[in-house]
Parts: sequence; structure tokens; C-alpha cells
Amino acid sequence: MAVQKIRWYVKAQLGVLLLPAGLCLFGEAVIRKGIQVLAAAGKLETLASPGPWFWYGTFGLILINAGVGLMIESGLLRGYPGRN
Repeated sequence: MAVQKIRWYVKAQLGVLLLPAGLCLFGEAVIRKGIQVLAAAGKLETLASPGPWFWYGTFGLILINAGVGLMIESGLLRGYPGRN
């Protein structure tokens, strides 16, 4: 019984941590893409190479989906382990 509670707690906390991390990475990708568009238009000269915005966004979406999935799995399928 104690192993199930620990497993539930780890899944729930991992989901809670992955969701905001994914949101931050996705926001970073949006910012980098905006910088790239401004640099291509000639309005921004300080940073010509903003970095791999596509991979930041892709990894961010993966983390968002994993976090939401873990939170849903830990909450809807079993609920809190002590609940009957």
C-alpha cells in the first residue's frame, strides 16, 4: 500500500512540475521566433541568430502534454490513494 502512495505522489508531482516547464519552453520558442522575424525584417540588428526555436517549441509541447497526462492519470484513474 505504501508503494502505491509513493508512486501516486511521484506521478502527481512530476506532472505538476512538467506542465510549467513546458509552458516556459514554449514561451521561449515564441519569443525566439519573434526575434527571428524582426531580424529578417531588418527592424532588429542586435541578434541575427536567435537559436533553434522549433526544437524549443517541440520539446515544450511534449513537456506540456506529459505533465497534463500525468496529472490526469494520477487524479482521475485512482484519486488519492487513501480514498475508498
